[in-house]
Amino acid sequence: MSLDIKIETLRHSATHIMAQAVKRLYGEDVQITIGPVIENGFFYDFSFKNKISEEDLPKIEKEMHNIVKENFPIIRQELSRKEAISFFKKIGENYKAEIIRDLPDEKVSLYKQGEFIDLCRGPHMPSTGKVTAFKLLSIAGAYWRGDEKNEMLTRIYGTAFFKKEELEKYLHKLVEASKRDHRKIGKELDLFSFHREAPGAAFLHEKGTVIYELLLQYCRNFLKQEDYQLVKTPFIFSDELWHQSGHYDNYKENMYFTEVENKSLAVKPMNCPGHVLIFKNQKHSYRELPIRLAEFGIVHRFEKSGVLHGLLRLRCFAQDDAHIFCSEGQIEDEVIKLIQRILKTYRDFEFEGFQIELSTRPAKSMGSAQMWRKAERALENALTKTKVSYKLNPGDGAFYGPKIDFHIKDSLDRTWQCGTIQLDFSMPERFDVTYVGSDNKEHRPVMIHRAVLGSPDRFMGILIEHYAGKFPVWLAPVQVSVININDRQTKYAKSISDELLREGFRVVCDLRNEKLGFKIREAQMQKYPYMVIVGDKEVASRTLSVRSRDGSTQNDVVLKDFIHRLKKEACFPNERNVGPSE
Repeated sequence: MSLDIKIETLRHSATHIMAQAVKRLYGEDVQITIGPVIENGFFYDFSFKNKISEEDLPKIEKEMHNIVKENFPIIRQELSRKEAISFFKKIGENYKAEIIRDLPDEKVSLYKQGEFIDLCRGPHMPSTGKVTAFKLLSIAGAYWRGDEKNEMLTRIYGTAFFKKEELEKYLHKLVEASKRDHRKIGKELDLFSFHREAPGAAFLHEKGTVIYELLLQYCRNFLKQEDYQLVKTPFIFSDELWHQSGHYDNYKENMYFTEVENKSLAVKPMNCPGHVLIFKNQKHSYRELPIRLAEFGIVHRFEKSGVLHGLLRLRCFAQDDAHIFCSEGQIEDEVIKLIQRILKTYRDFEFEGFQIELSTRPAKSMGSAQMWRKAERALENALTKTKVSYKLNPGDGAFYGPKIDFHIKDSLDRTWQCGTIQLDFSMPERFDVTYVGSDNKEHRPVMIHRAVLGSPDRFMGILIEHYAGKFPVWLAPVQVSVININDRQTKYAKSISDELLREGFRVVCDLRNEKLGFKIREAQMQKYPYMVIVGDKEVASRTLSVRSRDGSTQNDVVLKDFIHRLKKEACFPNERNVGPSE
């Protein structure tokens, strides 16, 4: 296999092989629509007269292997747009004809392999025989052209690799990802639940709330160190505010509206306008800048039910939001500090890989071209001075300014976009926000929007999958389970539990009249970091048997030594003393 052929090309050809297999099996009962390459694979949308299910995928896969064995050359052809429309109509592929009608090109390219021909820009592999390592993964519904008013199509997902070993490695990761699904683990560990009475909103149970509050406390630790003011703003504002901020024109379809006393109101999708009002509430001098306002503000955003996904995609969630009001001369220093803070935070949560993107002006935006150039240049300079690698993401900025987005890589090498730094010259202008400069005149501040975790709710979902529910001691909702063997050790076990509770640890004491093996298995299933097991020997010696989550056991442990160890491990990462070796 030539090394200069891209994986996208291979997967593009695999998409056509899948479509050819589907046409062979279902003939006139199916029409093909679109089939792009996506991250880690591909999909094709089909219009079936009769529904198919995932039980049909092995049959389609088998036919794909037949097509690979037949090793058809993949041949490019060109037709005029008129000829192509006529061709696809003649063979009953009306969706393809509709696509071609909307194309601006006078000529279109088609690719033929055996009896199958498809509209496509290419490129492709030389022949079907070059695509050998592939797997069909799942079936989902998808509206034609993404419009819910159109027909619901059947989307088949698959993936392909150059080598069988690469495919097997990827499929193993998928199995592992399924085991780590935060919705599954969340239910097993009793962290949260979802209910139809509040679609798109999570109900955090006691243990889930413990994790959530620990995430907030982690953030509060550095907010205090870095001179942020913690504020709180309302959930509902008048429509006028959202018109003034620009959200009404640029974000209306994602907002919730209501009416009280004939006054139109909107539930906040973002916290920024509220922070602007706080800043504007009094006059500020240049000596006060930068002013940093932070809030764990709960926001509501309308997401279609089809994209909701546990904690990872919600309609109601919090943001670890902050807005920094500074002068233009302070931008670079502030952005550099934020980059360093965000990267340190991800290391504290044991993420090792990062991707950073600089996103520039989108088609739908506010502000002048000059304002955007100035903002983009400031972010570029900060990234350069921080000496971090990043890639340009043209046209993907927020509607009010360019941004730096941070993607973290979890233990399964999946990436998640979390933190963001967004530069905004527009909103201070729209709200006529000023400060008094050294010349005693009014000047316009720059507003920096930033989030470190992104959303504590979503970050918790990511962490559940990253750790597979095995949280580090400082973040575990229960840190120690104290287990007795029989009733003779009840008093001693209770005294140990009470002492650990007095020291501030999160402890459960399992004194049930059950077999020891049963209690240990339950504690393991709950993924507690430590089990303290006491029998007659421990009572007599006033010691502990400490079993770690990984199964290792240490006997004859003195309680004060165990407390000392726990205190070190239970300390927040951003509160630990950093020694010379670190």
